[in-house]
Amino acid sequence: MSQQAHPHEAAEPETPHLDFAGTTPYEDYVRADLLTHLQHTLSDDPGEMVFLVTTQVMELWFTVLVHEWETAAKALRSDDVPTAIAALKRSVRELEALNASWTPLAALTPAQFNSYRGALGEGSGFQSAMYRRLEFLLGEKSASMLVPHRGAPRAYAELEKALHEPSLYDEVLRLLARRGHAVPDAVLERDVSERYEPSEAVEQVWAAVYCGDQDGELVRLGEALTDVAELVWRWRNDHLVATRRAMGAKPGTGGSAGVAWLEKRARKNVFPELWTARSHV
Repeated sequence: MSQQAHPHEAAEPETPHLDFAGTTPYEDYVRADLLTHLQHTLSDDPGEMVFLVTTQVMELWFTVLVHEWETAAKALRSDDVPTAIAALKRSVRELEALNASWTPLAALTPAQFNSYRGALGEGSGFQSAMYRRLEFLLGEKSASMLVPHRGAPRAYAELEKALHEPSLYDEVLRLLARRGHAVPDAVLERDVSERYEPSEAVEQVWAAVYCGDQDGELVRLGEALTDVAELVWRWRNDHLVATRRAMGAKPGTGGSAGVAWLEKRARKNVFPELWTARSHV
């Protein structure tokens, strides 16, 4: 029996709504026209466009990650662990997408990179204000890293605020203390504008947590943080490998030590006691 449209059913349009007054609702929401006209290459090399767009995509992912980790930190201050874990889990997927951003740049030969490297001038990724906010949230604090942003008042103010606020990990440790774990006062009352340094006492706290209920909130929080830390470590290593392939041991743009500086960064773990405590479980 053939199926016929019910007489009261509206017929589906053959084409979507195409006529809008002004810009489309999509454009109003996404601002695609703005995004797709932000690329201004400074050389004639066709590879520069890939480098520029990839870098801009990374900046957008930094922005998302800062949002997620600030959401998690705020939730932890309110003892809302499920909301914090949800934000951390979202950030794991976003970190995977960020790390995949290296793919277009990962196999650059030195000659290919040199063909437009001069366009960067003194520009360098370590000057990224949003990436610096991301690092501050991870506990990698340094007042000296505000200096490159003195000429950009909004970025400087946001970074200065982030420098003096507790990091994501500071909020985690304060939560552990409120839950009755023996986090030392020296850790809880430390100057949060300084880089976080590992504590044997905090290592013992995490070891005790991991010896407890494997389905408990704190173990699940620890594992979500570990997933984040692992992908941050992979990000740093992918950055190192891509740079090593593209420029060897030459000094980096912006006056950095290049590969030597990245190697030092790649050796560091964020949330360090979450890694060392596993030896004591």
